[in-house]
Amino acid sequence: MNIGLIPKKWARLTPSNEAVIDATNNKRISYAQFDSLINRLANGMLSKGLVKGDRVAILSQNCIENLATFYACGRIGLIAQPMNWRLSIPELIRIIENGSPRILISQDSFSKQRSEIVGGNDFIEFSYEFGVDGDGSFEALASENSELEPKESDLVGNDDPFLILYTGGTTGESKGALHSHSSVWHGMLNQTVAERIVPSDVYMLTGQMFHIPVVLAMNYQAHGCPLVLMNFEPKLALELIEKEKVSAFLGVTTMLNWMMAEEGFDDYDLSSLRNIQYGGGPMPSRVISEALAAFPCTLIQGYGQTEGTTMTFLSQEDHIRAIGDGYRVDRLRSCGKEGFVTSIRIVDQEGNPVPKDGKTPGEIIVKSPANMIGYFERPDLTAETIRDGWMWTGDIATWDEDSYCFIVDRAKDMIISGGENIYSAQVEEAIAKNDAVLEVAVIGVPDDEWGESVKAFVVLKPGRTSNDTEIIQTAKENLASYQKPRSVEFVDALPKAATGKILKRELRSNHS
Repeated sequence: MNIGLIPKKWARLTPSNEAVIDATNNKRISYAQFDSLINRLANGMLSKGLVKGDRVAILSQNCIENLATFYACGRIGLIAQPMNWRLSIPELIRIIENGSPRILISQDSFSKQRSEIVGGNDFIEFSYEFGVDGDGSFEALASENSELEPKESDLVGNDDPFLILYTGGTTGESKGALHSHSSVWHGMLNQTVAERIVPSDVYMLTGQMFHIPVVLAMNYQAHGCPLVLMNFEPKLALELIEKEKVSAFLGVTTMLNWMMAEEGFDDYDLSSLRNIQYGGGPMPSRVISEALAAFPCTLIQGYGQTEGTTMTFLSQEDHIRAIGDGYRVDRLRSCGKEGFVTSIRIVDQEGNPVPKDGKTPGEIIVKSPANMIGYFERPDLTAETIRDGWMWTGDIATWDEDSYCFIVDRAKDMIISGGENIYSAQVEEAIAKNDAVLEVAVIGVPDDEWGESVKAFVVLKPGRTSNDTEIIQTAKENLASYQKPRSVEFVDALPKAATGKILKRELRSNHS
C-alpha cells in the first residue's frame, strides 16, 4: 500500500468530483486536478536529486498545497515532516535538527520562520514558498514539471517510512513518531470500521495536519469523499457544515464546547451531519450528553496518541444506550474498547494485567500494526516505549468486565495528597457537573501539610458566573472529601497544544 497513491484512484474513477475544498483560501480542486498537482510536485522534488528516505519539512496551516505535499512525498518514498507552526523558532529549529530535511516547503505567512530555519542549518538544500504573498518558488516547482506519475511510485509502500508526526509537547520535549505507509493504513482501517465511512460522506478537517488528524482526513479521501479544510473557528465550522453539507468531523472537547456556546447555534442547519468523533482528552459526561442533544447525529469517542493513531472507540450504540434508557450511563466516562486491528491491555508495573473490576488502575499498553515504527533518531526513547511489541502509553486506566477502558489520568498527572492517589480526570469530571463550567483543568500544587493539594482552573461559559465556593461544593457532592479542590482559579482560557489538548505543564510551571 502506497498512501501517496490514494488520490490517483479517484482521479481515474471520478476525475471531476471535488477532492479538496480549501475554505481558508477559497479554493476548490477536483480529484483530476489534485492528482496532477501531486505528480508535478513529486517530479519536481525528484528533479532536485531527492531520493527515497529523504525528509521534507512542511510549515503550513491547513490548505491544498500542504495536503498535496504529503501525498507527493508518499508517492515517491520521501518522508513528510510537518511542523507545528505555533511553536517558537528555537523549538522549530530543534525539530528540524532531529529530522534533518533536505527541503523546506512553507506557507507565505511563515516567511520569517522560513528565513531563520533555512539560515540556521547546513542540511536544507532547497526551500520553496507558496501563497499570494510568497516568492512563487513553490508554484514554479509545480508548474515546471511533468504531471505523469513518477515510476518511483511502484517501488514505495508498506513498511517504508511515510511521515514523522511530532508529539504535541504536552509532556515537554517533542518527539518525532515515525509512521510507515502500513501503520497509517492500519490506523485508517481502525477508523473506517469505527466511523462506518460511506462514499457519500463529506469530511471536515478541524485539526491541523502536523498531527494525527491528517490520517483521518486521508482516510475519507481513500473512500473518494471530498475533504473540507479549515483552520478552526467555531462560527466558521458551523457555517461550513451548513454550506458544504458536512457529514462527519473530529472535534476535540474544546471545539465541541465552543461550537455549542456559539451565539445562534440553534439557527444553523446541521442536518447533513451523520457522525462526530470526539477525543483529544477526557470529555465530561455532562458535555457528552449536551452534545448528543445539540447535534443531530451519532457520536463516537476515539482515544489515541500520535504514536498509535486511534486505539480504542466508544461506539455510537454505547452513546445511545447510555442516555436513551439508562443502560450504562457510567459508560460515557469510558474511552471504549480496543479498535478493529488493535489489542489493548491494562497492566501493573511488571506488565501483568490488572483485574477487570473497574477499580484497579494500571497503564494502558497497545499492540497494533497501526503503532509507530519508533521515535525518529531516538532508539533510547523507542526502547523505553515499545517493549516486546507492546507500546506503553503512560496513560493510567481501569477496565470493567466487558473490557471497556476508563482513563483516570496520565501517570505524570496523578496527584498524591496526604498519601492518597488523586486522579485529575475524576476531579475534572466532577467539577464539570456544574453547568456554568465550560472547561476545567486540575493539577497538584505544592502543599506544606499534604505534600500536594488539588487546584482547579475553570473557564466559565459565556455570560455565566460562579465562585470558588460553588465549584468546590459541586466537586464535594461527587467526590470523596480528600479529592475535592482546595483552591479554584477562574481563567479566560486554558493553555492548549495545537491538538486542543490542555497543557497542564504550563499550569504547573506557574505554580511550582
